[in-house]
Amino acid sequence: MNDKNTTLQQLKNLSEQFVKERDWQQFHSPKNASMGLMSEAGELMDFFLWCTTQESYQILEQKREDIEQELADIFMWVLLFAWENKIDLATTFTKKLELTKAKYPVDKCKGSPKKYNEY
Repeated sequence: MNDKNTTLQQLKNLSEQFVKERDWQQFHSPKNASMGLMSEAGELMDFFLWCTTQESYQILEQKREDIEQELADIFMWVLLFAWENKIDLATTFTKKLELTKAKYPVDKCKGSPKKYNEY
């Protein structure tokens, strides 16, 4: 499997199967799933705590496998949250992208880190 030939639905199905085999869906309320997601995001951030921007690139290369594992944990929680709460990720993502495009028109924000209400 890779990004070019794997669908979100296939990944959701794999996550669903993993959870059902272990009877874990009983623990995955929206509250618990969101907390699991943030816990894993915190583990990813720990790799880069107290380093400079430049150092973060070096850490990424030095600890790539561990970092990829944490990112996969985050993604699994995203998939599980979506599956268990009947959220279509592709639809939700594209809707959000359109809203964000409207907030950040290219002619006003290109190359700028400013928030939409600052330009």
